[in-house]
Amino acid sequence: MIRKRKWQFTIFLIIMIAATYASSIITDFNALHGITTFPAALYWIFSNMLISQETLTRLPSILDKLLETIFMSIAATTTAAVISMFLGLMGSTTTRVNRAFSSLARFTASISRNLPVVAWALILLLSFGQNSLTGYLALFVGSIGFLTRVFIETIDEASQSSVEALRATGATYFQIVNKAVIPQCLPLLISWILFMIETNIRSATLVGILTGTGIGYTFDLYYKSMNYNVVALVTFSIVITVIIIELLSNYIRKVIL
Repeated sequence: MIRKRKWQFTIFLIIMIAATYASSIITDFNALHGITTFPAALYWIFSNMLISQETLTRLPSILDKLLETIFMSIAATTTAAVISMFLGLMGSTTTRVNRAFSSLARFTASISRNLPVVAWALILLLSFGQNSLTGYLALFVGSIGFLTRVFIETIDEASQSSVEALRATGATYFQIVNKAVIPQCLPLLISWILFMIETNIRSATLVGILTGTGIGYTFDLYYKSMNYNVVALVTFSIVITVIIIELLSNYIRKVIL
């Protein structure tokens, strides 16, 4: 058994090396050249992307756009969580009403999840133009796919004993969901919602570049004008914000789990 696993690992390693080598040839990528130019790239970053005293005068406007991005991400996540909760209940084998609704919920989640947020932003951009609504909808649709999937899996993993006990007493569907399913799953559901908020704040930066909103638009504006000092300040603000939100999210998870 051990020898068989070693052979399987060796074969897998050979395949990965061959695939990497073939990909390098097809894409004309020179790994050695990339490694040798790395010090020059670091030198350019540290020599051009410095935050000066003059750059700090742009901080209030940057923070305004950053708050817009944060609030848009939270709004998109929380509203998507409501829809995803309904789809999760319909899609779960524990709480589904019938197979048709379950299949429809899973199909909706699959379509939403398999298209990246950037693709949704480009699709919605054609219909709604460059505005905050387009960014919100892109994050909203992307969140529905992910949250529905994890909500279905979370509900499926809930204990069946309390559900069966309530069914035996003649409880209605809503009583079963309210008294047996939601109390068991609520901590994990909140944890996934917090994780989605973190993810959407990161995604909103890229979506903002496409939709002309939030901190992404500010980053794109200064980047295209080659004002790299302000670009460094925008990047630093985004990184600090994401770290703070992640720390808060982790703290809330520890409290509820």
